[in-house]
Amino acid sequence: MKKVIYGMLLFIPAAIVAEIVHADPVAIFVLSALGIVPLADLIGEGTEELATHTGPQLGGLLNATLGNAAELIITIFAIREGLLTLVVASITGSILGNLLLVAGLSLLVGGLRHGTQTFDRRQAGMNATMVVLAVVALVIPSFFSRAIDPRVSPNLPAERFLSEGVAIVIIILYALSIVYTLKNRGSALTHEPAVTHEARWSISRALAVLLISTVGIAILSEFLVGAVEPVVTALGMTEFFLGIIIIPLVGNIAEHLVAVEVAAKNNVELSLSISLGSSLQIALFVAPLLVFISLLFNHTLLLVFTDLELIALFSASLVTALIALDGESNWMEGVMLLAVYLLVAVGFFFLPG
Repeated sequence: MKKVIYGMLLFIPAAIVAEIVHADPVAIFVLSALGIVPLADLIGEGTEELATHTGPQLGGLLNATLGNAAELIITIFAIREGLLTLVVASITGSILGNLLLVAGLSLLVGGLRHGTQTFDRRQAGMNATMVVLAVVALVIPSFFSRAIDPRVSPNLPAERFLSEGVAIVIIILYALSIVYTLKNRGSALTHEPAVTHEARWSISRALAVLLISTVGIAILSEFLVGAVEPVVTALGMTEFFLGIIIIPLVGNIAEHLVAVEVAAKNNVELSLSISLGSSLQIALFVAPLLVFISLLFNHTLLLVFTDLELIALFSASLVTALIALDGESNWMEGVMLLAVYLLVAVGFFFLPG
């Protein structure tokens, strides 16, 4: 699998050439998206290598901070271009993708290969509860913003302050979760690497890979975001659908593959830790951070989601929590999660932009 991912590095120069010669925007979008995949994987690998030098506690903190770096970079460029619908949709899509698609594939593959798999019921239950809490935190600004009288705040300062206040609380909660995790190892926020090994890279090499990969993702993200509007027009899909399904896959597919791979090796506990942890990082760290990053641009991001997004998020978190309650999983539970994801994807595809 690694050979395939590294082979995708060839898409990086292809995307650069396509941008220079002003090729078809769809081609630029596809090449940029494919080029981001191996770079996101390199960021994950570089973080894992640093963790072998720094120890499990600081390594876990690095994972909690850099776990969704690729998607964070993509959404920052989207905010700069004013594609706020795309950004909010990508937050929703990332959480749904991790809870339903990644966990579903992991349980399906692990169940088909090993039958019924077991995991720590208490830890999984706590992680699932945290996911539900994270969704509740995102629901609050969405509902309460509707009660604000527009005549009192014609320029939307009240809605902005509401989102910023919620974002501050969420980030504090995230920080406290990391503190708890570092004292009680095993939380989803700082899951252990898939394979424990001696350091293969030096610290300087790991830092260099992280830096180069980040710069590469920034360049390709600019190409990708710049092609969004032509792609939406050419393919007949909405900006919302692009954000809720396509963008999350681009930024997280490498980590998704790791989760499925470890489930196939009969380590479903780590697999669930990866999927739940990534969802928590998006909801408790990336989403509120983007609110404050948007202040650097002329486009204000509000943590306001549509009713359909909130219903999908709550349903996904509830189904995942129910599956985590008994401490056992099988392939049929994986099918259930995948079915919910497909139903949501079909529904959002036909949603008008």
